Amino acid sequence: MPSSPSPLSRPDWLPERLAARLPALRRRALLLAETRAFFTGRGYTEVETPALVPVPGMEVHLQGFRSRFRPHLGPGEARDLWLRTSPELALKRLLVAGVGPVFELARVWRNGEVSPRHAPEFTMLEWYAPGLSLDGMMDEAEALLRAVLPPRVAQHGVETDLGLPFERIPVAEAFRRWCGGLDILATIGADGEGDGATLRAAARTAGLEAPEGEGWEELFFRLMLDHVEPNLGRGRASFLTHWPAPQAALARRDPADPRAALRFELFVAGIELANAFDELTDAVEQRNRFERDVAERRRLYGEEGWEVDEDFLRALEHGMPGGSGIALGFDRLAMLAAGVEEIALTRWLGRWPYG
Repeated sequence: MPSSPSPLSRPDWLPERLAARLPALRRRALLLAETRAFFTGRGYTEVETPALVPVPGMEVHLQGFRSRFRPHLGPGEARDLWLRTSPELALKRLLVAGVGPVFELARVWRNGEVSPRHAPEFTMLEWYAPGLSLDGMMDEAEALLRAVLPPRVAQHGVETDLGLPFERIPVAEAFRRWCGGLDILATIGADGEGDGATLRAAARTAGLEAPEGEGWEELFFRLMLDHVEPNLGRGRASFLTHWPAPQAALARRDPADPRAALRFELFVAGIELANAFDELTDAVEQRNRFERDVAERRRLYGEEGWEVDEDFLRALEHGMPGGSGIALGFDRLAMLAAGVEEIALTRWLGRWPYG
């Protein structure tokens, strides 16, 4: 006899499919209300920023969804726009304008990402606080999770007790601990760039695989995925802090050691939940980084993509207040709150594409 189809392969509009997801969906709805209450209670303003933009984000490896604007009512010229990969650049423009502490529950899009923990369309919770240090942002993220999640959460057998103090471990210490004593910051040059040959040699000395020709970034992330991340967010939550300068993105470098950037990622129940920066406000340095990112994207992916966000750089030149910001995957937060192991179970039409 033929086997019966998997319940996950059946259409989302079947009543029994919705009924199976309702407990998680109701928990997500409560989580939305709790999240808004947390931030409004701390003096944040909730905003909605544009989803269709000229520049969706500046991350090298994120792929976007392109849309063609064709004017037929009112002024304008035909042009390509993109669905945003993050509301970050828009929210920082509002910081320049003086909005103060701000948050957004933003629908965002990242082309090609599909897994139990990824979807091309998902919800990102981002918040920015002028004047708040990176340590202060860790305190606030810790407070949020304790306010909206159960005391203990788990994913695929990995449990985190949120009542325990969150671990704060620099990337350099994590590499020393779990990569055979490897000194990752010693592979960073004075220019803030990673040296692939130096990292390959250090990895081999530590007894780790490092094929010839593997570049600094590729090897760094492989060591992270294979040796560091499996040890994070187990038992207690982990902040992985002070990332190597080549991974600074939109973060300031550490004044105490410019080989490191003031950035952290948050891990809970073995999954990456959030990414945060002590925000870079230097327009000249940010332009240099953006131009390198555009060149690297073209090298890797050809001409498909977007240019430097000139309007954002003009805003930085005008003056953005120092402070910290964070992007947290709200669908993953909902997974933890509801005790389910696929983000599709926390969405009203869960599969991609839905139907």
